Amino acid sequence: MAHHDDEEFAEYFAAKRDSVRRTAYLLCGDWHRADDLAQTAFVSLHRKWRKIRDRRAVDAYLRRTLARAAIDESRRPWRREEHTDEVPQPRVADDGDALAERVSARADLLAGLARVPSKQRAVLVLRYFEGLDVASVARALGCSEGNVKSQTARGLAKLRTALGEEVGTHG
Repeated sequence: MAHHDDEEFAEYFAAKRDSVRRTAYLLCGDWHRADDLAQTAFVSLHRKWRKIRDRRAVDAYLRRTLARAAIDESRRPWRREEHTDEVPQPRVADDGDALAERVSARADLLAGLARVPSKQRAVLVLRYFEGLDVASVARALGCSEGNVKSQTARGLAKLRTALGEEVGTHG
């Protein structure tokens, strides 16, 4: 890889690593696995970096690679998630009721996402946390827009069941 390409990739990596890691966490629910998924996505991107002509497509390629890695990883037999009846309660600093409420809601949401199948979870994360439209999610996952819509509907239904309440999507 040419020196200029290395510098360009390093700048891109520095700008995107935190957001990719957060997205990976939303996809898998575990920071260690999120680090592995983000690394997998960036290594794949690094291998293709010189061949990418349209730098505007890099974000889409990275998202697609990350989502596919999360789905593939969840299919591996040693990575099967085991669900428990009790979710461990996070330790909360005593900064008031508002913080405790936000942490509780976040923990509930992450626990609910963990109960959604991996492809549906990928669609939900890309649609509602990454803010992508249906067409962009379809491109990222390599499927039809109709598939994205049906996976979104099924994923939201599973999430609603897991949370035991109405899930607002705002779009």
